Amino acid sequence: MKFVTAAALAFALAGCAAAQSKEPRPASEVAPADQSYFTPSEVRSSASVTVGGTAIPYQAVAGTLVVHPKGWTDTLPNERKRDKDAGGDVPASEASMFYTAYFRDGAPAESRPITFLFNGGPGSPTLWLHMGAFGPMRVETPDLVHGSAPYRTVPNAYSLLDASDLVFVDAPGTGFSRVAGKDKEKAWYGVDQDIHAFTVFVRDFLSKYGRWKSPKYIFGESYGTMRAAGMTLALQRQDIDLNGVILLSDILNWDLLPDDPQVNPGVDLPYVVALPTYAATAWYHKRAGAGRELQPFLREVEAFATTDYAVALMKGNSLPDAERQAIAARLHAYTGLPLAYLLKTNLRIEYGALQKELLADKGLTTGTLDTRFTGITLDPLSKVASNDPQGAAIGAAYTAAFNDYARGTLGYGAGQHYEGALDVYESWDYRHQPPGAGRALIALPNVLPDLAVAMKQNPKMKLLVTGGYFDVSTPYFAGWFELQHLPVPKELQANIAYQYYPAGHMIYVNVPLLAEMHRDVGDFIRRTDGIE
Repeated sequence: MKFVTAAALAFALAGCAAAQSKEPRPASEVAPADQSYFTPSEVRSSASVTVGGTAIPYQAVAGTLVVHPKGWTDTLPNERKRDKDAGGDVPASEASMFYTAYFRDGAPAESRPITFLFNGGPGSPTLWLHMGAFGPMRVETPDLVHGSAPYRTVPNAYSLLDASDLVFVDAPGTGFSRVAGKDKEKAWYGVDQDIHAFTVFVRDFLSKYGRWKSPKYIFGESYGTMRAAGMTLALQRQDIDLNGVILLSDILNWDLLPDDPQVNPGVDLPYVVALPTYAATAWYHKRAGAGRELQPFLREVEAFATTDYAVALMKGNSLPDAERQAIAARLHAYTGLPLAYLLKTNLRIEYGALQKELLADKGLTTGTLDTRFTGITLDPLSKVASNDPQGAAIGAAYTAAFNDYARGTLGYGAGQHYEGALDVYESWDYRHQPPGAGRALIALPNVLPDLAVAMKQNPKMKLLVTGGYFDVSTPYFAGWFELQHLPVPKELQANIAYQYYPAGHMIYVNVPLLAEMHRDVGDFIRRTDGIE
């Protein structure tokens, strides 16, 4: 499933005061004689943002840290591929990971929370959370329609700097991050490789900026939630405990994805957990649930999905015709799709088909990341949607805003291209080695075991799970469902809080909902930072 990249699905996403005092330190991406490909870089500036009526002066640092593949040690020259202590081949590669950090002036480092934020993809940089949600500047985009240049960037009155210092991190190869070496794809483009890169980044960042004592948080969106859950355990193995984890539009178990489930007969859960989002979409477009409030309507659909509908799907070809007709009638009532169409699909609805068929009579396709968006159908004869109207509507605005902000305000990026979308989804290494397995598994990745072990080893760590009702790329009910199957004892289940919004994948594109999410995440950090 192509989660948010700027090109495909756009992933997954108070005033900035005057004078920026620059202290540039040059970066190099040319391999010197010692066989290193990169050197760290750093550009500093100062500004202020007003949140909740309070001016927050801060230092901004735009820069890079150099990370190495798993098995590398700082005594191992780059040209040597085998580290006998690692027990295997170490790819001859490096990554230079770009970040923008914001440190509140005057806040003591040891008691000031610090949050590492990242988007997903695979293949997306973190301009979405940076310029849409919690950075000190925010790009304005119109709600539910396609905008156009010139794009306005405004002070972000909902920056999370009131609760935490912030570090926005671009994945290797995305944004201003770079990878080099003949083994670069093997080294960085995979589930476990990606978890390793971000874990090492966090560890080295804590050392560079003296933040080992700080309350620590990670915030992942979309594929970034898989990364975040895997990092909880990987960080513990570096002796780094987290205070909290925030998951936005989570997908931790890929067996639940509503992505081409028709090629995997017998696996029906994706249809079950996606149905409430289909119903929310039909409700919004007035194709179902007439006169109903959204929340009670969704509770009813969730109950149907996990009982009668799930049982009917489990019966497969043995489902009697009368039951098939009855289930199809209820699906029609909840989704607005024609009865004949539902029977033809054998009661199983792909998310792309829902997008394409719901408003087919109007020649429109709904969004993927936010099904409230609509756009002209590109191919009226196609089986499923071939575009995401929301991605098309806001992608250019975010890319333009960050390029202008980075170069003009942060003073970073001269002579460099900002890679907004890395095409690695199809070639990504999806093998993952969960705790307890002796090898990486040939299966769809599932990081629930990692998260469960991390919670058991650190019972103080808390989770905040958030999502939007109108997101078919990572359906909200799938996110809830997977965490109901997290293998932890009952007392640790109480460490998980849930918050859902009448929004799509990127809740923050709607300003009133951004205000709500800012409040919810800020409160979560304040409740869990361990500061009396």
